[in-house]
Order: sequence, then structure tokens, then C-alpha cells
Amino acid sequence: MDVPLWFALLCVGVLGVKLVRPPWWLVAVLLLGGYLLADSLFAPVIDTAVK
Repeated sequence: MDVPLWFALLCVGVLGVKLVRPPWWLVAVLLLGGYLLADSLFAPVIDTAVK
């Protein structure tokens, strides 16, 4: 069974928010920060660190 990555991340995110119950502002800051870092000048550094 092939599951798209975006769907798996969405499921894990929803379960994490329901179980851990972090504040919504923290979730928004992490999502926005990750989005901005992915399109920044640090993207190659993050890419090599992840691989």
C-alpha cells in the first residue's frame, strides 16, 4: 500500500496535536518556520544534514 507523504504527515500531525495538545501558536510557528527555512539559503545545509 502506497501512502503519499503529505497524507502520512497530516495524519501524524493531527494525532500529535490531539494526543500532546500543544498550543496552536506553537504549531503555527513550527510550520511557518519550517516553510521559511526550506526556501532559504540554509536549505542546502539542511538537505545535506538530513541525508
